[in-house]
Amino acid sequence: MKRKPKASEEVELPHKLLLTARGVVRPSHCDHMGHMNVMWCTARFDEATWHLFHAIGITPSYMRENLRGMVGVQQDTTYKQELFAGDLITIRSRVLEVREKVIRFYHEMRNEETQAVAATTTLTAVHLNRKTRKSCPFPKEILERGRRLAIGKR
Repeated sequence: MKRKPKASEEVELPHKLLLTARGVVRPSHCDHMGHMNVMWCTARFDEATWHLFHAIGITPSYMRENLRGMVGVQQDTTYKQELFAGDLITIRSRVLEVREKVIRFYHEMRNEETQAVAATTTLTAVHLNRKTRKSCPFPKEILERGRRLAIGKR
């Protein structure tokens, strides 16, 4: 049986990452140290999350029409290299695992000019019934798409 990696370990990524976000570091994203503040890094990962969810069918219209939502329950972020105002960034992502009510996924933020990895994050999220505020199973189509993406088949 394959063991799950500990939060502090690197995640093996045998499959291609999807481009889920592009942007630029604004001066207002930088803190007193002159580099991109962790708040903005987290916000950029959040934007990428919604594009990754879209790729498996968790769209805004799906959530509105079905009273569904997604709730983050765990996030492990590693900061590897500073980003400064004017740096161009890309985020690439992939699904690691999809279970009945839970998805685990990975984002990698790079400095687009140097291709250096600036930060990575692994997140776990739960599918939520917004009316009952309880977890609920993903529809079969979303489970299937997510699992195909997790094993690298489109």
